Amino acid sequence: MRNSIGLILYPAFQVLSLGVSTVFEFANKNADEPVYDVTLLSAGGGSVPSSLGFGVETEAFGERVFDTVIVVGDNIAAPATEGVVGYLRRAALTSRRIAATCTGAFVLAEAGLLDGRRATTHWFFARVLQRDYPAIKVEEDRIFIVDGPIWTSAGMSAGIDLALALVEKDLGSDIARTVARQLVVYHRRAGGQSQFSALLELDAKSDRVQTALAYAKNNLKAELSVEELAGAANLSPRQFSRVFREETGQSPGKAVERLRVEAARLMMESGKHPIDLIARDTGFGDRERMRRAFLRAFGQPPQAIKRTAAAANF
Repeated sequence: MRNSIGLILYPAFQVLSLGVSTVFEFANKNADEPVYDVTLLSAGGGSVPSSLGFGVETEAFGERVFDTVIVVGDNIAAPATEGVVGYLRRAALTSRRIAATCTGAFVLAEAGLLDGRRATTHWFFARVLQRDYPAIKVEEDRIFIVDGPIWTSAGMSAGIDLALALVEKDLGSDIARTVARQLVVYHRRAGGQSQFSALLELDAKSDRVQTALAYAKNNLKAELSVEELAGAANLSPRQFSRVFREETGQSPGKAVERLRVEAARLMMESGKHPIDLIARDTGFGDRERMRRAFLRAFGQPPQAIKRTAAAANF
């Protein structure tokens, strides 16, 4: 099986977008024989300047038909040219699948390929995409989404997750897992996974509070009382509670709940664990306590999140 991939570049494309090609490179190394031919494309061919300024050589669109066409993103969601839009409309009639990374979703939207479909993009631009293209069902908190032959991903590194999912679809989970391990990335973040991280959003400043949060994340089955977390931070409970709230804007108990909810959601997105087991392994203890936490965090019960994740992962 040989899959041809056309990777569409345009002026000021985001440099990290080229990383998706590395996934296909390593898939070739791990398959019995080379599976992917990757061609860098642009409307006029020749050197295309990146967001960092250096140029990358490309081929003009021409008449060649590709099995998979991927349009990359840029840093500002710039309007697409008529040449790129026209090529994508033609490719949608002949290619097995069309994909976009990051703000490349705007290009697919301009071509009309996302109308009536679910899609995602970089969280910073998601609401703009929804406002400008109301016919799209934009899900701003997704790593990637597959809707029929159309694939879209969140920003920056999420393009790697989308490419790994393409490889998994083509060659199976074993090769995709090996490629992910060689690239030193997760295998693979599920499409339904959130673009956000509780630890990142808590944004602790001091080493002591960061240490306590890391301890909590690694010991979710434990009680994780203020006394226990304060001990991990080498502070008194009273001092720890004060410093923690000053740095994160919330209580230790609320932060622990966010970490537990995030861990539980990740387990659900894998589709392999029953609700009761997830509740125990993430420290909720029982499904009712977890259900209340999910309602506070997402406005939905765990079962609804699990169904959504299953649909996002094919």
